[in-house]
Amino acid sequence: MRIARFITGENPQYGVLDEEADELVALKGDPIYGGLDTTGQRFPVADVRLLSPVIPRSKVIGIGRNYAEHAAELGNEVPEEPLTFLKPNTSVIGPDDPIVLPRWTRSVHHEAELAVVISRLCKDVPEEKVDQVIFGYTAANDVTARDVQSTDGQWTRAKGFDTSCPIGPYLTLDLDPSDLAVRCRVDGELRQDGRTSQMVRDVPSLVAYVSSMFTLLPGDLILTGTPAGVGPIDVGQRVEVEVEGIGAFSNPVLRRD
Repeated sequence: MRIARFITGENPQYGVLDEEADELVALKGDPIYGGLDTTGQRFPVADVRLLSPVIPRSKVIGIGRNYAEHAAELGNEVPEEPLTFLKPNTSVIGPDDPIVLPRWTRSVHHEAELAVVISRLCKDVPEEKVDQVIFGYTAANDVTARDVQSTDGQWTRAKGFDTSCPIGPYLTLDLDPSDLAVRCRVDGELRQDGRTSQMVRDVPSLVAYVSSMFTLLPGDLILTGTPAGVGPIDVGQRVEVEVEGIGAFSNPVLRRD
C-alpha cells in the first residue's frame, strides 16, 4: 500500500494510491494518527500536487557511511558504530519543491536514500521488535554541503539547512527493505545505482541503535545511508531520487544569493 500527502486547493489531504486507476482515495486524516479509513472521494494523480508524504513532528536522524563503497569514495573508513546526525524537520520538502543552495557553500551533493518512518513513541527497541514501530518507508535525498561538512568539524550546517531533505513521492507500508534498488539521476543522468542489501547495517539494527539514543516519536524519519556515486548538483539542474517499491520524485535546484 502506498500513501500520498497531496493538495488540490488549500488544505493538504492524505490518500491511498489505487495503482490500476492511477487515483488517490482520500483518507479521513493523517494515517499515522488516524488510521486508514477512507472518505471514498477520489482524485486522479495527474490532478493533484504531491507533498512530502510525512512531516516529522520531531526530527530526522541520518546515518553516515552505511555503504562501504560510499565511505571509500570520500576517503573514509566504515565506522565501528553507526555514525548518526540530526536534520531538523524544517529541512524537509516534497516532490517538485526547490532545493535552495545556501549562499555559504559552493559544493553541494545529492545522496539518495531509503528512509524509515516511525509509527509510535518508542525507546530502546530490540531488533526483533523493530517491525512493531515502523509505519512504512519513503525515499529521501540527504542533500549535503560537502565543503562545509569538511571544514566545520561536525555536520549540522552541512546537512541541516532548509530544503536539504527532500522526501517522496509516497509512503509505502508493506515493503521488505532488505534488497531494494536506490538510485539518483541528475538531469536524467544516472549517478547512483545501489541496493539496500549493500548496507553495512540493516534497517532493524539501525532502528534499534537509534532508539537506544533518542526517544522516537510518530513520524520521525531515519535515513539509512547512501550508496556510492554521490556528486555535485548546481543551479538549473533537476535531481531525481528513486527507491524500488516507493517510486521516484525530483526537485529543481535554485540559489538565492
